[in-house]
Amino acid sequence: VEFPFIGESADDDQTEKAITDALDELLPESRDTVLFVGLGNREITPDAVGPDTASKILATRHIAKEFAEEIGLKGLKSVAALAPNVLGKTGIEAAEIIKGTVDRIKPSAVIAVDALASGSIGRLFSTVQLCDSGISPGSGVKNARKEISEKTLGVPVIAVGVPTVVDAGTLAGELTGESVKIKSDMIVTPKDIDLLCGRMSALLARAINVFLQPDLEREVILSLIN
Repeated sequence: VEFPFIGESADDDQTEKAITDALDELLPESRDTVLFVGLGNREITPDAVGPDTASKILATRHIAKEFAEEIGLKGLKSVAALAPNVLGKTGIEAAEIIKGTVDRIKPSAVIAVDALASGSIGRLFSTVQLCDSGISPGSGVKNARKEISEKTLGVPVIAVGVPTVVDAGTLAGELTGESVKIKSDMIVTPKDIDLLCGRMSALLARAINVFLQPDLEREVILSLIN
């Protein structure tokens, strides 16, 4: 999904709908509990999109159907949200935490959001990548962790990625128009990265919440998460 740079666009409604529509194509219509996973490290701003999005997801698995109907939320779907952090903070692979959760709550699908390393500066905060083949956290910055996919979890996995950083060599090549052969471990991110990540996580959360609660009006969903 491509859209105008999120730092300049004031109207995200069309982008939100495009992301929701893309999710609808990737996940089957019949879904019971869906587990949302926000991958990344909240303490590193360019890597915080996943956890920040998770904090805005409407978690409803604990709400009984009868109670939901009593409070005017008939048709409320079961959703669980998880932000497993990173191996360096927990000593546990994110994939292991997610697998344990999946085995316990048995969701019909998993939606995972993570930050990506972009191959072009033009894609930073102007692209959302969605796929049903899973994701390997950290692979974009040469620190690949265990794969999170249907093969490893046993349920469909939709990966949602947002480019937040670009390799310094790639950036230099684009700016000079020449091939840069120097190998570098440096990555570059926009100076207003905190603002951009906040806007992106809010956009993703709105789109995913609307997708996960098709029987509720959008305005009702937004009132519950704001």
